[in-house]
Amino acid sequence: MDGDRVEIDGGIMEGGGQILRVSTALSCLLGLPLRVRRIRAGRSQPGLRPQHLSGLEMIRDLCEGKLEGGEIGSTEITFTPGKIKGGTHIADTKTAGSVCLLMQVAMPCVLFAASPSELHLKGGTNAEMAPQIDYTVMVFKPIVEKFNFTFNCDIKKRGYYPQGGGEVVVQMSPVKELSPINLTERGTVTKIYGRAFVAGALPIKLAKDMSAAAVRCIRKEIRDLYINIQPVREPDDQAFGTGSGIIIVAETSTGCLLAGSSLGKRGKNSDKVGIEAAEILLRNLKHGGTVDDSLQDQLIIFMALAKGVSRVKSGPITLHTQTAIHFAEQLTKARFTVTKSEEEDPSKDSYIIECQGMGMINPHL
Repeated sequence: MDGDRVEIDGGIMEGGGQILRVSTALSCLLGLPLRVRRIRAGRSQPGLRPQHLSGLEMIRDLCEGKLEGGEIGSTEITFTPGKIKGGTHIADTKTAGSVCLLMQVAMPCVLFAASPSELHLKGGTNAEMAPQIDYTVMVFKPIVEKFNFTFNCDIKKRGYYPQGGGEVVVQMSPVKELSPINLTERGTVTKIYGRAFVAGALPIKLAKDMSAAAVRCIRKEIRDLYINIQPVREPDDQAFGTGSGIIIVAETSTGCLLAGSSLGKRGKNSDKVGIEAAEILLRNLKHGGTVDDSLQDQLIIFMALAKGVSRVKSGPITLHTQTAIHFAEQLTKARFTVTKSEEEDPSKDSYIIECQGMGMINPHL
């Protein structure tokens, strides 16, 4: 059996948890046994962290597979997938590890299950170094559903650093195959909206300050649009712990969604949190792409699995995206090309990511 294992070097390129997420999801879908060595080799704490382990355990349970080396700090795992089944699955990081990253690893798999799935994901809903759950619902969901599937994401409880304690329930039905997407026309920005939130011990004034600072920052560049960033205090029964942050979304005439977000933390001025999110949004609008930096890499696995040619226009290609492409090509028959976009406007730094998808067919439907 070991002769047929695909060997993955977990220390190259982005060198983090993303390599695990992409390669184990594809291993599960394609029935390819996998060995991943040098897991997170370049990180200050190499090896598996709680959120990576809970993601791996969920994938193992989703497909009744075998996982060896599955403990905290482990730098090598072997994974032998079985058959993907639907039903209810629980993944609990028991930390502020991101529920959105758990969703990233499971979602491609349950799309090709035999029956509908319900995933109970527990951990941090608004965590550093990961998409916030608000981003997942407001930006990722409407765009990824263009691949011709739908999912429901119910935020039961929000959880913040350091304890986590959040819970999100994701419901999905399987599909026969994924359609390719074509996101190459940006159009013009038609509205800008968002939410600035506080939870736990923090006063609503902080949310109002974040919102006002973000609006002032955007106004310097974009004068003629109404900007609606709602300050919100999360209800106590729907949030665990204390946290704050902001997400701002720009919607365009062609249905593109680009965002900027930022989290508050102790000692960080709330104006600064708002300005940081606004600057990220403006930077994403400037490059002329149809997706922002955070969505780029999250679309790669779906483009690889889809039937036909997908095209997405993005800003400069992130290391996360390069890494996702590398492992998608290593494990599937999908082929990607990235070319500089032929722009009339030389100030725009945009690229076309094109993928000839492998055309994964759900064998159970």
